[in-house]
Amino acid sequence: MNTQTQTPSLPLAGKTALVTGGSRSIGAAIAKRLAADGAQVAFTYVGSPAQAEETAQAIEAAGGRALAIQADAGNPDAVRAAVAQMVETYGALDILVNNAGIAVGGGPVDQIAFDDYQRMIAVNVTGVFVATQEAVRHMREGGRVVHIGSSMTRYASFPGASLYTLTKGAVTGFNRSLARDLGPRGITVNTVHPGPTDTDMNPADGDVAKLVGPGMAIGRYGKPSEIASVVAFLASPDAAFVTGADIVADGGFTS
Repeated sequence: MNTQTQTPSLPLAGKTALVTGGSRSIGAAIAKRLAADGAQVAFTYVGSPAQAEETAQAIEAAGGRALAIQADAGNPDAVRAAVAQMVETYGALDILVNNAGIAVGGGPVDQIAFDDYQRMIAVNVTGVFVATQEAVRHMREGGRVVHIGSSMTRYASFPGASLYTLTKGAVTGFNRSLARDLGPRGITVNTVHPGPTDTDMNPADGDVAKLVGPGMAIGRYGKPSEIASVVAFLASPDAAFVTGADIVADGGFTS
């Protein structure tokens, strides 16, 4: 009797993935998880080269393949160049995760500096559009586009975040129409809306946590790896019938 145990193939074996803003926090967790699931991963970063190198080394130490590309998500030419470099290196682009995002210009709407508005739009909206536009030019049937939104588009739990919510709301609308455009090509498009998650931008022991912590149904902040798990599902073959969806991963914060 043959007692040899066969190792099941990884769900993303043979796939390539690009994660924008993938050097730290949720982005790094996503890059690591997609690599662990078998994908060859590239990720962009802008101001954290040491963290980018650390993330790439962690992926490769675990047996994966990683490519760190310095590219400001708010610079369309840099985003286009990053996609081109990724495709040139790996020969394909199967999965795009639009994770890069910033939060500046908080406060009352009549006090937000226009420069902050322009920067937020450049990174959180234009960067998503350009990365998606370039990526889908290379995608084949079975391609995946996953945006990282925010549960703030469902429930604004504190004042002063109107600009941030504006940009994430734009991504939500883009997601729904884009699913119609790309569905006939066999490409799915979905948005993951994290709730309060322990990141550099919103640490579990920070000022925002004092405001929103009591509203968490499960009594704690999320972990970047938990958001990455949702993204990994949407990138997998198991999610072939899921498109145009807004998936909220927020520990019941908006329930």
